[in-house]
This record gives sequence, C-alpha cells and structure tokens, in this order.
Amino acid sequence: MNKIRSLTFITALTCASSTVLSADWSNTQLHVNHGDFKNPFSTNEASTTVYSLQHSSGYKYGDNFFFIDYIVDDLDDNYQDRDFYGEWYSNFSLSKIGGLDIKSRYIKDIGIVAGFNMAGDSKVMKYLPGLKVSWDVKGFSFLSTLFTAYIDDSEGLAQGGAPAQTDSWMIDIAWGYPFTIGNQKFEVTGHVEYIAERESETGSDVKGWLLAQPIIRWDLGHALEMPSNQLYLGVEWQYWRNKLGTDTNESVPQVHVAWTF
Repeated sequence: MNKIRSLTFITALTCASSTVLSADWSNTQLHVNHGDFKNPFSTNEASTTVYSLQHSSGYKYGDNFFFIDYIVDDLDDNYQDRDFYGEWYSNFSLSKIGGLDIKSRYIKDIGIVAGFNMAGDSKVMKYLPGLKVSWDVKGFSFLSTLFTAYIDDSEGLAQGGAPAQTDSWMIDIAWGYPFTIGNQKFEVTGHVEYIAERESETGSDVKGWLLAQPIIRWDLGHALEMPSNQLYLGVEWQYWRNKLGTDTNESVPQVHVAWTF
C-alpha cells in the first residue's frame, strides 16, 4: 500500500472513530460467507471463505458505511489466496446540512456521497463521488440508490498491480426488509450494482458488470432467546455477470453467518 493509500485509509479510520463516538445510531457486524468461487482469469474454482467486518452509522450530518473483507481460498493461484478488499461510503445529508425540505411521498432524503474501493494484492484504488437517494417505502428498514462516478487511481502494471483502467460510473441499490413467519424473525437484505464498461491500460475492453448479492437470513438470536438482530444464519446468493469485467459469469450460493457486536 503506497503512501497515498495509507493516508486515505488512516484518514477514513480517523473519521470513522470520531463519527462512531458521536453517532446517533450504529451497527457493526462480522459476516462469514463460504462458497465455491471462480477465478475469472483462469478456469480455476476454489472453495472460499470471506470474513467481512461491516459497519454503518448515522450522525448529525449524514451516515457512513464501510466493510473490510479478508478472503481465503484453498487454491494457490495468486488470486484471493489471502487478500483484503474494502469499501467506504460517507453520505452527507442535504436535509441535515442544508436544512432542505427534501422528503416527499417516496423520497426520504438525498445526500452527497464520497466513497472509495481498495484492493490489496491487485493494488486497486477507485474513488466514487456521487449522490445517494434514500427511499421511503413501507416495510423496508432501508432502501437506497447510489449514483456515482468510478474513478481509477490504481497503481497499475508498472507497480506490480492489476492493470489500471479508464474511468466509468456505477449505480447501486441496497435494501433491508425484515419480516416474520409465526414467531420467527427473518430479513432479506443485500445489494445490486452495475458498473459500466471501461478500458484497461493494456488496450483491452473491461466489460460492464452486474453484481447481485441478496441474502435471506433467519434471526437465530431471537429464536434462541438472545437479543434480536445479534445472530443471523442464512444463505447469500452471489450472481456476477462479466465478473471483474471478463466473460466469466458466476452464480454461487453461500452459507451466511452474521454476528452483531
């Protein structure tokens, strides 16, 4: 990780720490997912476990969301053998900061987003400035849409990383929908993103991709008479068309466990 990335990461963590201390609400979870994933740059498939620390919080100016994945697979092919990947999004609410009356029948709020995506071994860095629309839809604990640029600041082949790319754009829809069956609690959550096509520094096309990661999970903590929302057990389905901009398509069910701190 070069100095710029280190500074970006340290700054983000510093902001996170100060925000958490003054948060109106916060939620931190450890997710463990396990499934068989494809290496899009070869014909290999590996049994993979992803350990993910996820955090969301709200404060007087908006909200934050980030996750850090630690990825381990059982195949030594220099692809996700033991690698880190993380994303961070800070949303600055226009209604909270500017005092604007944005709320309508379907829209809860609109915000300005500053985000980044960072990968370890591939030395990838993307910046994602844009807008977040929070929707007001009955039954959903949250429903939001991100519209962002997808600006590349990767180190590239010259520094031993993945090829640098031209800039692009992204749209992402995220949701949470709790429901009950009898006296048992469940939730459908996840996100769907589309990132448009771009070009690699090698001159090859990087295809636009569609990534969907819906999760259906059972509130096991509630069933065991623990606090609700503390322990979940479920299934996450990962559907990835044109995985990482290649011709590889993937459809993988995973065992999903989540623990709320």
